[in-house]
Amino acid sequence: MTTVAAEYDHMEIQQQYTADVNNRWEDEWDNENSSARLFERSRIKALADEREAVQKKTFTKWVNSHLSRVSCRITDLYMDLRDGRMLIKLLEVLSGERLPKPTKGRMRIHCLENVDKALQFLKEQRVHLENMGSHDIVDGNHRLTLGLIWTIILRFQIQDISVETEDNKEKRSAKDALLLWCQMKTAGYTNVNIHNFSTSWRDGMAFNALIHKHRPDLIDFDKLKKSNAHHNLQNAFNLAEQHLGLTKLLDPEDISVDHPDEKSVITYVVTYYHYFSKMKALKVEGKRIGKVLDNAIETEKMIEKYESLASDLLEWIEQTIIILNNRKFANSLVGVQQQLQAFNTYRTVEKPPKFTEKGNLEVLLFTIQSKMRANNQKVYMPREGKLISDINKCWERLEKAEHERELALRTELIRQEKLEQLARRFDRKAAMRETWLSENQRLVSQDNFGFDLQAVEAATKKHEAIETDIAAYEERVQAVLSVARELEAESYHDIKRVTARKDNVVRLWEYLLELLRARRQRLEMNLGLQRVFQEMLYIMDWMDEMKVLLLSQDYGKHLLGVEDLLQKHALVEADIAIQADRVNNVNANAQKFAIDTEGYKPCDPQVIRDRVAHMDFCYQELSQLASERRARLEESRRLWKFFWEMAEEEGWVREKEQILSSDDCGRDLTGVLRLLSQHKALEDETSGRSAHLRQTAREGEEMVAAGHFGADKISERLADIRERWAGLERLSAVRKARLLEALAMHQFQADADDVDAWTLDVLRVVSSADVGHDEFSTQALVKKHKDAMEEIAGYRPAIDALHEQARTLPEEQAQSAEVRGRLAGIEERYAEVAELARLRKQALQDALALYKVSSEADACEVWIDEKEQWLNGMEIPEKLEDLEVVQHRFESLEPEMNNQASRVAVVNQIARQLLHSGHPSEKEIKAQQDKLNTRWSQFRDLVDLKKESLASALGVQNYHLECNETKSWIREKTKVIESTQELGNDLAGVMALQRKLTGMERDLAAIEDKLVDLRKEAERLGAEHPEQEQAIVGRLAEITGVWDDMKATLRNREESLGEASKLQQFLRELDDFQSWLSRTQTAIASEDVANTLAEAEKLLAQHEGIKSEIDNYEEDYQKMRDMGEMVTQGQTDAQYMFLRQRLQALDTGWNELHKMWENRQNLLSQSHAYQLFLRDTKQAEAFLNNQEYVLAHTEMPSTLEAAEGAIKKQEDFMTTMDANEEKIGAVVETGRRLVSDGNINGERIQEKVDSIDDRHKKNRETASELLMRLKDNRDLQRFLQDCQELSLWINEKMLTAQDMSYDEARNLHSKWLKHQAFMAELQSNKEWLDKIEKNALSGC
Repeated sequence: MTTVAAEYDHMEIQQQYTADVNNRWEDEWDNENSSARLFERSRIKALADEREAVQKKTFTKWVNSHLSRVSCRITDLYMDLRDGRMLIKLLEVLSGERLPKPTKGRMRIHCLENVDKALQFLKEQRVHLENMGSHDIVDGNHRLTLGLIWTIILRFQIQDISVETEDNKEKRSAKDALLLWCQMKTAGYTNVNIHNFSTSWRDGMAFNALIHKHRPDLIDFDKLKKSNAHHNLQNAFNLAEQHLGLTKLLDPEDISVDHPDEKSVITYVVTYYHYFSKMKALKVEGKRIGKVLDNAIETEKMIEKYESLASDLLEWIEQTIIILNNRKFANSLVGVQQQLQAFNTYRTVEKPPKFTEKGNLEVLLFTIQSKMRANNQKVYMPREGKLISDINKCWERLEKAEHERELALRTELIRQEKLEQLARRFDRKAAMRETWLSENQRLVSQDNFGFDLQAVEAATKKHEAIETDIAAYEERVQAVLSVARELEAESYHDIKRVTARKDNVVRLWEYLLELLRARRQRLEMNLGLQRVFQEMLYIMDWMDEMKVLLLSQDYGKHLLGVEDLLQKHALVEADIAIQADRVNNVNANAQKFAIDTEGYKPCDPQVIRDRVAHMDFCYQELSQLASERRARLEESRRLWKFFWEMAEEEGWVREKEQILSSDDCGRDLTGVLRLLSQHKALEDETSGRSAHLRQTAREGEEMVAAGHFGADKISERLADIRERWAGLERLSAVRKARLLEALAMHQFQADADDVDAWTLDVLRVVSSADVGHDEFSTQALVKKHKDAMEEIAGYRPAIDALHEQARTLPEEQAQSAEVRGRLAGIEERYAEVAELARLRKQALQDALALYKVSSEADACEVWIDEKEQWLNGMEIPEKLEDLEVVQHRFESLEPEMNNQASRVAVVNQIARQLLHSGHPSEKEIKAQQDKLNTRWSQFRDLVDLKKESLASALGVQNYHLECNETKSWIREKTKVIESTQELGNDLAGVMALQRKLTGMERDLAAIEDKLVDLRKEAERLGAEHPEQEQAIVGRLAEITGVWDDMKATLRNREESLGEASKLQQFLRELDDFQSWLSRTQTAIASEDVANTLAEAEKLLAQHEGIKSEIDNYEEDYQKMRDMGEMVTQGQTDAQYMFLRQRLQALDTGWNELHKMWENRQNLLSQSHAYQLFLRDTKQAEAFLNNQEYVLAHTEMPSTLEAAEGAIKKQEDFMTTMDANEEKIGAVVETGRRLVSDGNINGERIQEKVDSIDDRHKKNRETASELLMRLKDNRDLQRFLQDCQELSLWINEKMLTAQDMSYDEARNLHSKWLKHQAFMAELQSNKEWLDKIEKNALSGC
């Protein structure tokens, strides 16, 4: 026991030494004011918390593994051991002894007693417990609780461990003995080197070695890898739990760290020691049956060998099947032949040994099964997948794969042979097509068209035959292309050569089609020119025929004859006009061939221009002859037409003179209007004829002035017609004047008759004496009379118009007695009607006002009678419910009275207006008005009286109701105060009473205010109701008595509390403050690290909020300190000593809180700066990614224009790179500054900075190189374009050079001249070729 205590003291001294060293390092770092100091301190704090968490979890599982024997369990090591009960049960299980029975109760004092019992038992067991008391466990002190459990583990689990070495038999301490035992058991295991209980166990190899040492059947240690620590740990823990029954005290995450917790590892390893120690006792018995197991072991080895050989064979079979199933063959006949040869090698060399191995497996399995039957063991059967039948099935699959592989290879071989045949066929057909295309190119390059239309048409038919032949040959060209496409589709290995030859055939075919189209164009030009010449001959023949017709001297003998000749001449002119379009078309078509331009010309342009000019001259001459004949025909038609029109005008004048000589002027208005209409029609007809006559006369005068051959006859006929026309106009004017005078007189008489009829109708309406019998009938009459008044006023303009009409009559008719008498009678009757209408209007208005006053007054009096009857019969009830009903009826009466008051006001206003205007019934109206006003005033007085009575009764009833409620309220509060007597004097009772009394103070203040209001109300009601004054005052006295009783009860209860309340209040506030302090420390100690900028800003804001909260609690902390000093001053009791310790812990926690906040603040600031840097780096990387993408996807253009555009685009891109360079430089500078400031993420920042800087420099270099390559490509494209243009020019001139038509002597001189020009052109373009060669050499 002393050894255990000494060992524990030694471990504590080591921890203290480590803490002192760390403190010295912290002091040195504080002196240096390094930025890494805060990070290191926070890291040490995080590691300590992590180690504490691991210990807590391990110790909790260890405690539960022992408490499970008594069916108990804990969930929180710190909380569940505070009451001491579980601690006592744990010690009973470990020691096998009975401890004192735990004290019942949940109060702190009971918990302290139970923990003291457990600690006292440990002291009796000679366990040294330094600086540890029961209050530490009850308060849940993490460090001391873990220390207590570790002490128990040392005492009851580790103390008895001892190992004797073979050399000196030396006894070692418990920890060293356990370490030595582990080293001895794991000696000889690879990758296992145990020298401590921390880092030596991280990879899990040591745990697996211990298990394998004692139970090799559970682990295949050779397959374990040191690098896979998590798997090793998980495997060892699961095997120990499942096969050894050892509780899984640790998880892989607890060990797979930089420095695993030593105590946790020792606790877990001890369980291995105890389990395997028990196995050692059973080992002696195992030796007795060892010999029996040797055979079994040998059998096991044979089984393992079978398993291994079977696995290897199956693996080889599967891999071979995969290889055989590969269908990726060589793309050539030679390659496929080599693959087929390799396949045959596999079948003859590689496969036979594996077949022998399969037979050996069958023999081995038979041997194993025979030995096991001989030893009376259960016969071994391989597991599913490794049976002989399974191996045979896999072998059958291998055979099937071989067969399929062979078929595929032979199929591919046949395909490659077919492709070779197809390629040879392609070469043969391509050669034939190239020969045929070259021959036809020479054929279509010759022009032998002839010099007349028939010869050219024959040449056209011959050319069409050539086109048909070439078009038919397209299928053969397509057949060559089809073979090439088939080779390309089948991925023929020499497809580049095939494609090149295919392109050559296509180029020759397209060049032949181009030559064919050019020859077709030249042939069509010759054909078109010959057709134009033929059309010119047809037109000239037609113009000769037309000249004969136009030279005729027949111009007509009368008007109809002239008209007939003009129609015939119009047809001739139409033919000439139509032929003009034909001539223009022919000339236009001919001019197309007469243009002096470079290129092919089917004829000499001057010949064409001469023919066009001759045809134009002939057509102009024909047009001039047609115009002269039309002029002569027109003169003849004018003369005969003039004579015909003059005869027609004379007949019409004679007819109209007879009509205008009539004396009939009509007998009434209708007759006059009919005659005027007829005369108007005659005037319109005369006006129309006059214009026509003047036109005809002007034509005659023009002919006379022009010296026409019939000028004398024309002048004689003009004088006669003008004289007869003047007489007709005089007769028309006289006739119209007589008709207008008759119309005016008849119109005046008709209008006067209409006015007399209207006057009689209106007079009957306005002279009526009916004014209605009530208000509604009178209103209808007023509306009708208003319409009649409007009609009378609107008829005045009609009478004025009649006077104006009389003034327009002739003088003798206007001054006649008949007209003057009719006008005077009309005026007299109209004045009478207007006066009668005014009198009737006044009578209707007086009647309507009287009816309205009477109806409104009667309605008001009826309503007043109804309400007075209800008020006079109403009695004020005594019950509150009845009073509320009556009050509700009075409230509904108010709106009705307001409506009736409005109606009374309307009646008074109308009555005053009628009295002021002097109404005939003035006395009756005045009497009715006075009666209504008197009734209304009496009714209002009655209503006010009833209201006052009702309000007074309601006040008394409400007073009694409020008294009852207040009395019940006070009695209820008195019962609450009396119920607090049952509460005890402990903390719970005192605090419950305190809460009740605090809430009651607010209610008492409200009751007191209510009593003041009731006193005032009682005084007022007593003055208003003297008969009820005694009852009112009595109710108030009852309430006052109940109030005084309650206050006395409250004072007595408050005096009984004493000073205990203050102390308990202080303890409660201290608990609350410590709880807040613990929560705040936990929040500050959080290891949350921001992964984004938003999270970093959020964490900083939360941390600042914690600082504000700490500042707000500063005052509470000082008050707590002062109050604690005052309470504990001079006190020596254990409770007060415990309170003083809590206050000291409070000071320590408060100071640590500030330090933790500063450390966390520095860490969060660095994290925020790092996130800002990451945001900027993302933007910079986006720039760089975009640059890299553009640089990687820029292709070399294939044309000169595209090359120049690419250079411009690249220069713009480099300008954009220059614009972004400042942003990228700022990011790099920011990162370097953070690294120099010692940011916690300095390594990551440095990596980012180096990456961005390198990528930026690389992009800059790549962009410059790309720009140079683009410029080189531009020069190349310029060179290729020049070469292409030169090639086209050479091909064009090659046709000229290949012209073989110089053997014809007909155009030999012109051909010689063309050849001289061709040679000069060749010499001038020689410099072009030299320049291209020079550029090519300089580019190389």
